[in-house]
Amino acid sequence: MTNASPRADLVMEGGGVKGMAFIGALDVLARAQYRFPRIAGTSAGAIMGSLVAALQHAGEPLTRLSDIAATLDLPRVTDSSAVGRALGPLHGIADAVSLLATGGLHEGKYLRDWLTGVLGDLGVATFGDLRRTDPGSALPPEREYALVVVVSDLSDQRMSLLPWDYGHYGLDPDEQSVADAVGASAAVPYVFRPVRLKTRPEGSASLVDGGLLSNYPITVFDHEDRADARWPTIGIRLSAREHDPAVHAPVGNLLQATSALVETAVHGIDRRHIDDPDAIERTMFVDTSGLSALDFDQSPAQIARLVEAGRTAATKHLAGLAPDDDGAGRPPPH
Repeated sequence: MTNASPRADLVMEGGGVKGMAFIGALDVLARAQYRFPRIAGTSAGAIMGSLVAALQHAGEPLTRLSDIAATLDLPRVTDSSAVGRALGPLHGIADAVSLLATGGLHEGKYLRDWLTGVLGDLGVATFGDLRRTDPGSALPPEREYALVVVVSDLSDQRMSLLPWDYGHYGLDPDEQSVADAVGASAAVPYVFRPVRLKTRPEGSASLVDGGLLSNYPITVFDHEDRADARWPTIGIRLSAREHDPAVHAPVGNLLQATSALVETAVHGIDRRHIDDPDAIERTMFVDTSGLSALDFDQSPAQIARLVEAGRTAATKHLAGLAPDDDGAGRPPPH
């Protein structure tokens, strides 16, 4: 990278498996030589954001993101507990017990273990590894980190921005696991168990999907006077504009009802603000309509379509074109 490389803060929306579209969008931005001093995300946005932050920390090209993401075995994300794995085809029994006993059908351990491994290979274990030194920043020193993860705290009924809010729990931000924070942000209620955060003095907090309270934290890094900002913010959404038609999906069994409940909540929180001209100007829209955020059995062809949709949306955004020109940014029909 040269000194002329453009800089931007990066904010990415939550969206479960639809987050694979980030790979295409980020590849376009990487090839345009963008660097991202600060990154924020929710759920899938937090997952991809952590990988981008770690790649930059290691001095690795962001074009490696595709290869790293390919090592994630999507069907294993919906993992059973040790008892469920032992039951084999009857794991659904253990999953149902897990839902009643812990608040989630699936353990979520596979995703956290995968994140721990890939981030560790890039030299990132705790938020201390992602500290920044930026004398010109408008953020206070205690908020100078390359990554901010949005989680919902069920225990205190509040939104937490990690690592910024670890002080609320009596914890040193620099000592906290990045993989655990990101895993908590992706812990969809009822689908995955809440992540337990041990707090001080002795206690715990139950952390789940940040999308319940802010699925698209586009303003998180905004300067008090936007005119004084040293670089722009680029946001990536995995959903259509407010005026686009909603996707009708059947709601029958428990999983479908849970998926519909969560997606309604996360889109409803932020979507009413998206027609703000300032938000639109700095947002690229990747239309992933027709896909469920919780369908982890996507075929390689479907994943490829998501990646291409992200790539096309980013290309048009950088060219200054409207997101729906020529239908670009939309994955081809299944």
